[in-house]
Amino acid sequence: MSLRLLSPVQVGPYRLANRMVMAPLTRSRSTSDGVPTALNVEHYRQRASAGLIVSEATLIAPQGRGTPDTPGLWSDAQVEAWKAVTAAVHEAGGRIFAQLWHVGRQSHPALQPAGEAPVAPSAIQATGQCRTPEGVVDFGAPRALELDEIPGVVEAYGRAAERAIEAGFDGVEMHAANGYLIDQFLQDGANARTDAYGGPLENRSRFLFETLEAAVAAVGAERVGIRLSPHNVHGGISDSDPWALHEHVVQGLAGRGLAYLHVIEPRTLPGGRHREGEAANAAPRLRPLFDGPYIAAGGFGRDGAEEILAQGHADMVAFGRWFISNPDLPRRFAEDLPLNPYDRKTFYTPGPGGYTDYPTWEEAGAAAG
Repeated sequence: MSLRLLSPVQVGPYRLANRMVMAPLTRSRSTSDGVPTALNVEHYRQRASAGLIVSEATLIAPQGRGTPDTPGLWSDAQVEAWKAVTAAVHEAGGRIFAQLWHVGRQSHPALQPAGEAPVAPSAIQATGQCRTPEGVVDFGAPRALELDEIPGVVEAYGRAAERAIEAGFDGVEMHAANGYLIDQFLQDGANARTDAYGGPLENRSRFLFETLEAAVAAVGAERVGIRLSPHNVHGGISDSDPWALHEHVVQGLAGRGLAYLHVIEPRTLPGGRHREGEAANAAPRLRPLFDGPYIAAGGFGRDGAEEILAQGHADMVAFGRWFISNPDLPRRFAEDLPLNPYDRKTFYTPGPGGYTDYPTWEEAGAAAG
């Protein structure tokens, strides 16, 4: 059977070999200073048969950290280490974008420079917990960013985008999803500001468009994608009218010549109830509003991915957990081969276990033989 997933697609200046995207996956395998290691090089090299890899969420500044051992793009040492990753992916025939990240209020003073409070649009604490060097704790109480601080954060996004290209990435993805800083500005449950960044949709989306424009100015629109999550409730994020908000944002993204729009479909309801089998509803609603390539994410398997492509609701599909456990996922889909099961217990643990030791189909066969 010929799979749409395995047909080529144009994204910005790049002709991708297939429509399978490796989703951004935080794995906490960098150093405490946010420097990628040889383990990261091998992990990404193994998965370079994806049409596009979106890197794990990568910090734009130390203030953006919300979990230990996550990589950054603010120092020369980080850039040099990422060069080995991107070179390995390119040598294996792949393409890779860096996802630019600031967690905002989803942090704790133990993770912040000098033990300071996390920053956010408003002093509204996130719900839930985060991992710190001292263990799992409740998110810390944030402080509201001062109006004169915001341009510096915007500038940090632009600098990180520039450094990503210097590090050999093919482009960048703005992380505006999952209740992190950009999403916190967007959603009125986290943004109670009364200045130019709060209140009406135009004001709450201002920070998103300013950071986007900073990245575009640094690397060009054709090398900038963006990720949104209309249904995500991580950290207690909420909005009084999420559809109106996200339709407004996507309409504002159209016409900019961006590389792509990447949207997460619903997988969970408030209270953690799963609905993985539910049909996609973000893509049919948002895809018609955007004029560039559209990536759908959110619990897809091979058949569900084929279906959403056939319906014309997406141009590419992102896979997370299945790329964790199957470095050769495109081949397995192409030949309808069994998939390695993934082990949640090793998603964030240090070392190669559950990271670089999942076998390809050929390696599994050789081990069995």
